[in-house]
Amino acid sequence: MNRRVVISGIGVRTPGGGDREAFWEMLASGRTATRTISMFDASPFRSQVAAEASFDPAVDGLTAQETQRMDRAAQFAVVCAREAVSDSGLDVDRVDPAAIAVSIGSAVAAATSLERQYLAVSHGGRDWVVDNDAVSPHMFDYLIPSRMPAEVAWTVGAQGPVAMVSNGCTSGIDAVGHACQLIREGRADVALAGAADTPITPIVVACFDAIKATTPRNDDPEHASRPFDRSRDGFVLAEGAAVLVLESYEHARARGARVYAEVAGYASRCNAYHMTGLKADGREMAEAIRVAMDDARVGPGHIDYINAHGSGTRQNDRHETAAYKRVLGDDAYRVPVSSIKSMVGHSLGAIGSIEIAACALAIDRCVIPPTANLYERDPECDLDYVPITARDARLDAVLTVGSGFGGFQSAMVLRRTTGAPA
Repeated sequence: MNRRVVISGIGVRTPGGGDREAFWEMLASGRTATRTISMFDASPFRSQVAAEASFDPAVDGLTAQETQRMDRAAQFAVVCAREAVSDSGLDVDRVDPAAIAVSIGSAVAAATSLERQYLAVSHGGRDWVVDNDAVSPHMFDYLIPSRMPAEVAWTVGAQGPVAMVSNGCTSGIDAVGHACQLIREGRADVALAGAADTPITPIVVACFDAIKATTPRNDDPEHASRPFDRSRDGFVLAEGAAVLVLESYEHARARGARVYAEVAGYASRCNAYHMTGLKADGREMAEAIRVAMDDARVGPGHIDYINAHGSGTRQNDRHETAAYKRVLGDDAYRVPVSSIKSMVGHSLGAIGSIEIAACALAIDRCVIPPTANLYERDPECDLDYVPITARDARLDAVLTVGSGFGGFQSAMVLRRTTGAPA
């Protein structure tokens, strides 16, 4: 069995955008959401900028009990799942619960709550012997990453396969890829798939400070994320989430669902080379792209747009530029490429699913989001990176890629769906 998989619902929470439509409006206008960190005093850190989401759990419909029980990232995931289901028009009560799957990705899971709880039990890190009476009764929930997909499953009553995918910065794309495989194989008819991360905490900021991966451009936070620009100097940490409703084509067609796009191909590889380093030749990412394109049965001449990983680090920008050239040949110079991280920052494991949502919306709206802050292109990055301003274009096949610490390289091809309900 190899069933077609389509996207029928999208839920998003990102910096600069309160929901799916606000997110898309920000991308289409080329606005940035990177600012000075306000969640804590970041003055001791090398990098003091991030992309924070304006998020009020009560406004988004979470009860006080849900807010207390769930970590911030889990809250994002549940709210996005609800929005995606509403957007899809799916009546989950009319679907066999055993035919609904959940696949959620995250790089650092409940980092926000774990750090807060550590500070509580150690009195701000002062005491070696912790105060057990100060710990939250929900501490176990924060410790176990699988609680996040479980919360999403409870939201829709899913009783099919439920999984947490944690592959660093490719978690979001890999979680969607896993869900697609479940539907392709007939193990589910519907899946809620995506990722959430809320890593703007002192411990995570310190981790990236230590390896100098994040930007020190603290005096100009709105322009700090600069993928492919000659002056780029690291990525901007962010938080966010996206959850998609995936369905088999037959299931979506039977209920007359509106379809954004088809997930036509997916592949993942590991370079087995270095925890954080990348080879300049882009071979491993190129292999993931090649297999994903073969899976989708599209050739280099069919790709209309590439959503780049585009983190804004020199080694990544060179690596993926080389990968596109290796796979697409001369077509690499024809295909528009852009990075939405220039606007919403890098939300670690969540960004892959956010970028898939952006690609599905780009196909639906016939608009290519720009690469913000790209004023002077690096000579080593000589492709068409859609600087500053969005472009109108019909997109029939879109490639999105992800690259993560640990050597993970993932690629997915989305396609305009033919023969599907409007």
